[in-house]
Amino acid sequence: MPHILAPSLLATATAIALVPALSVRAQEAAQPVIAACVAVENDALRLQCYDRAAGRGQQGPAQADAAAAEARTVVAAEPEVVDTLTPLGEVFQASADRQQLDAIANVGKGSLLDTRWELARDSKLGLFNFRVYKPLYLLPAFWTSDVNDTPSSPNPDNTVDMPQSLDSLETKFQISFKTKALENLFGDNGDVWMGYTQSSRWQVYNTDESRPFRETNYEPEVLLVFRNGYGLPGGWHGRMSAIGINHQSNGRGGELSRSWNRVVFNFGFDREDWALVARPWVHLKDGGDDDNPDIADYMGRGDLTLMHVRGDHRLTVMGRHSLRGGDESRGALQFDWGFPIHPGFRNFRGHLQLFHGYGESLIDYNHKATYIGLGISLQDWL
Repeated sequence: MPHILAPSLLATATAIALVPALSVRAQEAAQPVIAACVAVENDALRLQCYDRAAGRGQQGPAQADAAAAEARTVVAAEPEVVDTLTPLGEVFQASADRQQLDAIANVGKGSLLDTRWELARDSKLGLFNFRVYKPLYLLPAFWTSDVNDTPSSPNPDNTVDMPQSLDSLETKFQISFKTKALENLFGDNGDVWMGYTQSSRWQVYNTDESRPFRETNYEPEVLLVFRNGYGLPGGWHGRMSAIGINHQSNGRGGELSRSWNRVVFNFGFDREDWALVARPWVHLKDGGDDDNPDIADYMGRGDLTLMHVRGDHRLTVMGRHSLRGGDESRGALQFDWGFPIHPGFRNFRGHLQLFHGYGESLIDYNHKATYIGLGISLQDWL
């Protein structure tokens, strides 16, 4: 008898459960916004568009966190009940278990870091989608208080003897993107991302030297990213952790060559419209041929980036430090402000950047100065 009743009861229960959702979806389907989803070419993005139009994307991170916490409690208590289940009860228990596991896997769905890293199970968009990584900006005016016209290094082969003719005003721009190469390596968690960032400082106003590119930094990296879901005091939540290999160089040879390799750890936290990312790293030295053997003493052994969304404004503060005391206590602070310039272009903002300390670029890794930049940005950290 259980074998006959189970499918029937399961189908009935499923139909009853779907009635409210079908009703809501029918009402939403009449709205013109669904027609806009047809034009979305990417399958995963189109599905997300339909889900939002149908009202399935309205749950915020607070609700997702609460559902995950409740599910963990239920799952933890299940071993005491499983032995008492009848065969028919096991069918419904399996369905309930799946719902609990789904809730746990969707912890933090819709949070700031989830929207950038596809951490929750239902936030994943698939593989090899082109996404913005770090901020994209163009700063036509980028001024420094102290031009580094004789870059130096403890390695004598990487020290400039003759001063360069450089202007204190130049242009800076940055592009950055990432894509997911592998997904769910460990059950429904663990994604491999590949990222690339490139930033350039262009002496566009230096007509005497034919407007050269003073410095360009190239930064490819690979990260293994995990979703986390633990709570912290003050309403903060641990959202992600990652480990990655990072290479950064300026692509030059001889006395101007600068590069380093790192193993970088990432720990991401957020709270409503705030996000914090901590990145300690280990410098992998190149031995006696290192272009810049003391780079970690200036560009640091870790950084902290605090991000805040305030309406259409994006505020970011980054600090890094050598984690040494006395004369070896060095680091840098950077402040970025993305501000609206036209209500019709929400992703097109003005951009102000302030930097003070060591290592604004690789060629300046052991050079301390203040920099001020003003321009536009297409994408900030959040």
